[in-house]
Amino acid sequence: MAMTHYPQPNATNRATRIQLGSDGMALLKFEGGERMKAKLQTVSVTGGLLRMAKALEEGDFVEVAFHTQNGPVHGMAEMLRPKSQSADGILQAFKFIALDDQDHKTLRFAVDSTREREFLLGPSRFTTR
Repeated sequence: MAMTHYPQPNATNRATRIQLGSDGMALLKFEGGERMKAKLQTVSVTGGLLRMAKALEEGDFVEVAFHTQNGPVHGMAEMLRPKSQSADGILQAFKFIALDDQDHKTLRFAVDSTREREFLLGPSRFTTR
């Protein structure tokens, strides 16, 4: 039986954020079945930051799905207030409100392994020029 995780942000210890690389695409699915693609800028075990063509309402609930080097992650999220707008889209954060056990493990492993690689090799080896 799969457990569901309800990630809780910790105000004193911010969750580690990672970038998934150039292919960090995410798919958002809305209650009515509408879908929207977005670029996943950063992600952590508690949420992430998306670059999208248009802002969503703060408080909107969506399903968010994306791939990591360790496999797919799918969860329920709440959209937060849009951060900024530029020519290539709007940055808007989200927080996970529920992740199945396997999705949580996959995401946790992706964050931990990326953090370890960056520590060992240095962040400059992971930037694309």
